[in-house]
This record gives sequence, C-alpha cells and structure tokens, in this order.
Amino acid sequence: MSDEYLFSGLKVLDVGTWIAGPVAATILADFGADVIKVEIPGDGDQYRAISALPGFPDADSNYMWQMDGRNKRSLALNLKTPEGMAVLHKLIAECDVYVTNHPYPMREALGLCYEDIRAIKPDVIYASLTAYGEQGPDRNREGFDLVAYWARTGLMDLVRDPSGSPAQAIPGMGDHPSAVTLYAGIVTALLKKERTGEGSFVHTSLLANGLWSASCIAQAGFAGGSYDSYREVKASTRFGTSLYRTLDNRWLQFNMVREEKDLIRLFETMGLGDLIRDDRFSTPEARAEHGDELVHIVRDVIAIHTSDEWLARFAAAGVNGNRVGIVEETVNDEMIYLNKMVVAPVDGSTEMPWVINHPIKVSNVPQIGPTRAPDVGENSADILAELGYSEEQIAELRSKHVI
Repeated sequence: MSDEYLFSGLKVLDVGTWIAGPVAATILADFGADVIKVEIPGDGDQYRAISALPGFPDADSNYMWQMDGRNKRSLALNLKTPEGMAVLHKLIAECDVYVTNHPYPMREALGLCYEDIRAIKPDVIYASLTAYGEQGPDRNREGFDLVAYWARTGLMDLVRDPSGSPAQAIPGMGDHPSAVTLYAGIVTALLKKERTGEGSFVHTSLLANGLWSASCIAQAGFAGGSYDSYREVKASTRFGTSLYRTLDNRWLQFNMVREEKDLIRLFETMGLGDLIRDDRFSTPEARAEHGDELVHIVRDVIAIHTSDEWLARFAAAGVNGNRVGIVEETVNDEMIYLNKMVVAPVDGSTEMPWVINHPIKVSNVPQIGPTRAPDVGENSADILAELGYSEEQIAELRSKHVI
C-alpha cells in the first residue's frame, strides 16, 4: 500500500459479517488501511449472497458485495480449529484495529472479547458493533437493523402515513449509518492512541444509532414530555405535510413552502389564487382547522397535470415544490457525480461502472478508488506467507480445511 494515504500502514482485522461492522473497516480501507477480512471457508460472509436473492434488484454483478467488500483482502479461516485460532492470534498481535460484530456468545466461546484481544495486543483498538448494546439483558441478542434500529426505536412507527401500517426498512438502511458511527469511534480512538499510546474499546449499536436518528422526537420522552398532541397533529391532514399525486402517478411535496408570500405564489401558480382570500384558508390557524378541505382541493388540481409540467411551472414562478424521487433516478442525478457520492472503480474487474461512496469527505485526504471485492479466501496464501508460514505449512492448513 502506498504511503500517500492517511491510514497507510494501519493494519485492520475485519472479523465480522454483513454490513454495520465490516463497512467501518471498508471506510478505513478507502483511506489506505490494510484490511484483512476473516471469513468462514467455503461460502464466506453470508452478505456475499444477498444480491442474488429473489426480491432484490437484478444486475449482472454482485453489486452489494462489490460496494461494501471493496479494497480488502480475504482470509478464509476456520476459527473452530486450534490451527485457525493460532493464525488469528498472530494476526491480532500485529494489528492496530480489530473490528467485529459477532454475537457475544460466539466471541466468548472463541475467546475473542476485548479482554482476550487486549491480552495479545495491549494497545489494540477493539471496535464492537452490537444490536442492542454492551450491557443489559439483550446484550447477547442478535438483531438486524430492520429490527434493532428501525422497529425497536420507534422509527418504524413514526415514519409512516397516519392511515397506513408501519413499513419495513430497506436492507442496510440502519447498518450503513451505524458503520459511519463505528468508524468515527475508531478514528477518535486512533487520535487518543497517537497522544497517549493507549488502545481503546470502541463500541456502538444499531439501537443507539436508531435512537439517535429518532432523537428530535424521542428526546421529548426523556424530557418527561407527552406525545399526545404530536400524534394528534400527525394524524390530522395538513397542507404542508401532505403529498400530492400527479397525472403521471408521481408525488409532489411542499414542505419547503414556508412563508406566506411563497404560499400565495404557489396557489397562484396552481390557479387557486382565490384560496388565500377564503376565510377557511386565509391564516395558518384556519388552514390547520380546515386541512382536509384544503388538501382535497389542491390534490384535485395537482392530479390534472404531470409532475414534469408542474415542476416547470413551479420553477418559472420561483416556487420550491419538490417531486418525490424514485431510486431509478439517482443514476441520472448530476449532484451525485459532481460531489463524488459515487466513484468509478480503479480496476477493470469490478464489473460496475460506478460504486456508491461513503459520505465522509476531507480536503487533502486522498481516497483509494474502489477495487474488486475479493473472493472467499482469495488472499489466504499471501497473508499467511506474510506471517511467516512456509508453502508446505500453508498446503497442510489447506488440506486440513483450516483455510
């Protein structure tokens, strides 16, 4: 690895599965760290297979794995064997950061908790991602983000139409921001280590990140507040928070129409200029009282034209109306490319023209472009050779199905 990157020379072990823990290591790899992903021999990380499951978007590449597994090396290692654990202990002795989201019963059975790792590498930064936290009765429970992040924190209940059922989260919706949190903790610990020489136990959870995402509303409960009026308002029909279906079956929102002069301009653009002189809609209080009537009137008018036609009219009038996007449109969003929210792979074997980037941007800190995510155990022999294993020893480990 070149010395030109911020984390060049940093050795990281990614001993986890799926998204939230391993993607923190991916971000470190993007900034130059040498990340070794330790996987089960054979199928490896189960996350490798998810793109091909029924119900997910079809593509010619393993797009989820190529996105999140990039810039790492893979070591297929059977940790249920003494030889496999011996290899891992050698890697731990040389690593700077150990990242894991394995359930605690598994860590305890294998002797891979923080105190175990610190006994091998006293100044290690041990980064732990759990579903529900490091303490308490649910410490050992497994949980994906759609359960621990989305459902348990109330986000699933809060983010829905008042008349609708709660909706399931999409894959990785809580995992990816939780990975950024874990990365932030690791970087904070690296700064502490630089100043003191001490390692750290870094941890976060899906539950903590879901609560943080819901915090503007959730904090009220911890302040002794009541949610009665909030839920009453949410259940009511209001102009500014409602959505409006167009002729082409798209949806418009007017959340950014906040001042009275903007509202008047919006109504005039829709041919409803007289509404503001109607006693039912002439003041914010009246509009709230007669929200059902106002929304019904606006919905009938919006339904007459396509979303493109409405957006053109709004732009000409200086009205800040917005169309609810669909995911297919992101590939044509100029802002995404100009701001490097997606980046091109730097090798020709990734089989995707663009890879979604993590959201961390620092001036004068270059980032490695995405390289192909490794096959299971693709780098096992090289990694073992770096540890001092001979070709004969590597062959023996392979014959015993340790690697």
